[in-house]
Amino acid sequence: MSDAQQHWAEHKERGNFWLMKLTSLGIKLLGRRLLTPVLYGIVLYFFVFGRRARHSIWCYQQRLADWSGQPALRPSHWKVFRQFMAFADALLDKLDIWNGRLRIEDIEIVDPARLRDQLRGERGQMLVGAHLGNLEVCRALAELGEKVTMNVLVHTRHAEQFNRLLGEAGATNLRLIQVSELNPGVMLQLSQRLENGEWLAIAGDRVPLHGGRNVQVDFLGHPAPFPQGPWLLAGLLKCPVNLLFCLKREGRYRVILEPFADAVLWRRSDRQQVIADWATRYAERLGHYCLEAPHQWFNFYPFWKADDDATP
Repeated sequence: MSDAQQHWAEHKERGNFWLMKLTSLGIKLLGRRLLTPVLYGIVLYFFVFGRRARHSIWCYQQRLADWSGQPALRPSHWKVFRQFMAFADALLDKLDIWNGRLRIEDIEIVDPARLRDQLRGERGQMLVGAHLGNLEVCRALAELGEKVTMNVLVHTRHAEQFNRLLGEAGATNLRLIQVSELNPGVMLQLSQRLENGEWLAIAGDRVPLHGGRNVQVDFLGHPAPFPQGPWLLAGLLKCPVNLLFCLKREGRYRVILEPFADAVLWRRSDRQQVIADWATRYAERLGHYCLEAPHQWFNFYPFWKADDDATP
């Protein structure tokens, strides 16, 4: 990761915490209707002055169009702006989620393998999501649906502060766990949580802020770094892996659950190849769901190392 990208990531980490704190306060004082023009104004500011983010979304849209063979998805300034506004809309939806205005009946759950029936099993499993759509809606599974404890693994140093804010917002079954490295203490804690029937959730499309293990795989027709963490964890914890995506369509969220791996197994001699294979399969599924919601992938930074320098 370059110094510029690292600098961006550091600011984003702090920004996420303060944005959540501001949003939590806004829930109590203003509500969605009054906050809507404020957040839209903030996002418009970042669209106008955020050259790096604007260029990154342009590259993503161009590669999605080329990879899918759908010229209609090719980027324009309006389409890039639309993706920024979709992000603002997702932030506003978080208000409703944290404020308890989202009911399980308001969500369409697509679960052909009936994974929800396993949420109350004796041993937990792993969910791998993405920065596509709104993963906050996974609270619908943890808080509103099966009342199962969901441990969201993050790299941020502000996990404890986030947990306090989640508690203040009424989230009792959702917990953030900082995972900066897979040391024996962390592995023991996660293993115990699985044995207690709790589930683990982790994003599979963003490398850690301060380096960490990653693997180059094909995503939308170009090599991109994906974290090894989800597949390392699954192998070490010996737990099944499922995919979780949450996309908004016609004003309603669809939570998509699908089984992905009964087990991630490797020997020391082939570990890197096995992890690369699973990361590649994950990137393929991510591309599939990006096509279903092309303006809802919220990685506003240079995801591909070979991004062109030209700014749209």
